[in-house]
Amino acid sequence: MFPDHPLRYALTNEMHARPFPKMEGPCTVVYLAIKQEKQAIHRDRTQDLAHLVALLDRHGAAHPTPGATHHAAKLGRHSLKWEQHTEFVSYTLYAQGISTRPFDPADFEVFPADWLADAPGQRITSMMIRVVPRPDDKPLKEALGDWFVPESLAASRVLDDSAVIAGDFRIDASGHMRFAVFSNVETGKQRTGRIVQRLCEIETYRAMSMLGFSRARGLTPTIGSLDTHLSEMMVEMTNSEVNADETLSQLLKVSAELESLGARSAFRFSATGAYDALVNQRIEILRESHLNGFQTFSEFMLRRFEPAMRTVKSTETRLATLADRARRAGELLRTRVDVERSAQNQALLASMDRRADLQLRLQHTVEGLSVVAISYYAVSLATYLLYPLGQILEISKGNLTALLTLPVIALVWLALRQVKKSLH
Repeated sequence: MFPDHPLRYALTNEMHARPFPKMEGPCTVVYLAIKQEKQAIHRDRTQDLAHLVALLDRHGAAHPTPGATHHAAKLGRHSLKWEQHTEFVSYTLYAQGISTRPFDPADFEVFPADWLADAPGQRITSMMIRVVPRPDDKPLKEALGDWFVPESLAASRVLDDSAVIAGDFRIDASGHMRFAVFSNVETGKQRTGRIVQRLCEIETYRAMSMLGFSRARGLTPTIGSLDTHLSEMMVEMTNSEVNADETLSQLLKVSAELESLGARSAFRFSATGAYDALVNQRIEILRESHLNGFQTFSEFMLRRFEPAMRTVKSTETRLATLADRARRAGELLRTRVDVERSAQNQALLASMDRRADLQLRLQHTVEGLSVVAISYYAVSLATYLLYPLGQILEISKGNLTALLTLPVIALVWLALRQVKKSLH
């Protein structure tokens, strides 16, 4: 039998593991995304499953398989779609029928208050989506004016005019985002479900992207201060009277702080870029067209969302550029310090050479004096020793001393030279 890769079926099934929900208007959709405040990517994911199981147990629904990242179940008249993502988990609940009051906060009570309080994280976004049959243009325009804030309302035809979507991206008095889907009669359940899913993704990824904007805005004062300090130090580097070692120490501190900021922000900025791309991709997939002069979702994002994302990219680039400047300045300053130390070392070596030369001359002088001193005592001893012989030979003491001086000096000099050779 032809062998399969052990992951072949698992990886293929993963492509079909998260089908779009099937929805038909009129229906009500409530959505919740929960994220841990810190280190969400390294969170204990078993807590996510435990929180899901606590909700399922309230309705006697089946539990997910161990280690599951998605699950579907029936909670009374609601259908649940649960998904676990890299940084957050999402709950989508939808049921047939709509409340008399548009976006009634009571619809969100399908999530029990005590269960929400026990959530392993914080709400990153929540929304209520009202899916209704598409009315004529006039009633549609009136509904949009009643349900949303006109100045920030975005509405458009999507998927070849099979539905109209609308939302103002504002948090209402009950703490939720509001979106509406007006689907045509002939629009199928799967297409309606895809539209709702795209709206949930657009809002969630937008909210996650804005976390990067918050980080960038918080870093701006620190980056500005470091930029000014670095510029001042680079000006000081041109002054030869400034202590290079002290400036290098300060520069290393700035460089270390920049590297620390970059390391702490790298994931958030990278994730923001990914979420930004997903927001634009999801909007593009909807294939928007204008509706009665309203701004489309893409136009809203271009005006309200894209500047924030450009700020994030600008801050990321500025931080990286500043870190590069600090490294280059450090390299230049190290070169200057090395050159100065090399000159100091050369001066020290020259001074040592002069000292050695003086010591050598002094040594030669001492050796000469030693020969004289030793010769003097040696001649005196030799004269006393040979004086009796001088009397026999009738040589005076002065003449005897004169005769002995040169040979004795020669012998002393040869002896000292031999000792010097043996020491070397």
